Amino acid sequence: MKTILQIVLWIVCIVFGYLIYRSVTGPIEFQKVKEERFSKVISKLKDIRNAQEAYKQVNKRYANDFNSLVQFVDTGKYTITQKRDSSYMEFDKTYQIDMLKEVTIVDTLGFVAVKDSLFKNDDRYKTMMNVPYAQNDEKFTMKADVIDKNGYRVPVFEARVAKDVVLYDQPKDLKARENAQVGVEEVNGAYIIVGSLNEVSTSGNWPPIYDKKRD
Repeated sequence: MKTILQIVLWIVCIVFGYLIYRSVTGPIEFQKVKEERFSKVISKLKDIRNAQEAYKQVNKRYANDFNSLVQFVDTGKYTITQKRDSSYMEFDKTYQIDMLKEVTIVDTLGFVAVKDSLFKNDDRYKTMMNVPYAQNDEKFTMKADVIDKNGYRVPVFEARVAKDVVLYDQPKDLKARENAQVGVEEVNGAYIIVGSLNEVSTSGNWPPIYDKKRD
């Protein structure tokens, strides 16, 4: 009987020891996994933002879907221009004299492919809608709109993914804590987001540490 009690006590001690160990190492491992995965996700969101900004520069609005965005990167071109000041004399009917007129002339120098400018020889833009580490091949949600800001109609866009999609295999309690995060060194909220449908912004909701890591 004494031997059985000793064995049970040993098992209880081992179980409690393991639980204590996991309570210490679990959050550390979670942090490592989170930072690695978030870094890849944010890298994709930066590609989406760069492509959207190029799309807006050419089309004066943002793309509302990834098919349009990918097609634009494939075929779109930037117009390279040069501005120069010039002047000429023009007869002024009011004053009945020749007056100097100053103008700005815009010269078109050529065109550069958007694909080459943004992605060089890399074709990763073709899969920028795919969420890294997603278990079920989830895609980023992306929308574009035009909002009123101080009487001006301004184009906006937003791309996002839920943290739960990226951290699908992590402990529920740690995911819940992560989704409630608020702080200057954290990705705030339950989503990783770039852009906004409510504000004129193309910023992401991640801290500067993710901008220092190269994608």
